[in-house]
Amino acid sequence: MEGAILARRIVDLLADRQAEDILLLDIGKVTLFADYFVIASAETTRQMRALCDALDSELAKDGITPYGREGEPDSGWILLDLGDVIVHIFAPDERNFYDLEGLYRAATPVVRIQ
Repeated sequence: MEGAILARRIVDLLADRQAEDILLLDIGKVTLFADYFVIASAETTRQMRALCDALDSELAKDGITPYGREGEPDSGWILLDLGDVIVHIFAPDERNFYDLEGLYRAATPVVRIQ
């Protein structure tokens, strides 16, 4: 699946499952390791786990499995590496602390759902 289509599908899946402050960034012009970041917040560790499990399940139906997964809900940050698309699911405090939006401010925002 093309990166842009996959990224938008992930945004839709996260929105359907009540993720908060979802941001899709086109990072292709500012980095070489991926084309898109999808950044979202979850209020609880249970919600973080549910969001990741839902992404794994729904994307598997399309034959897509992550190349890697880092972090656990208890850490406040989970990263899913889908090649062209990197998904970051944060607890609110960790999202503010790591400030990926600020680090990649030269990236182009594509979608923001608050």
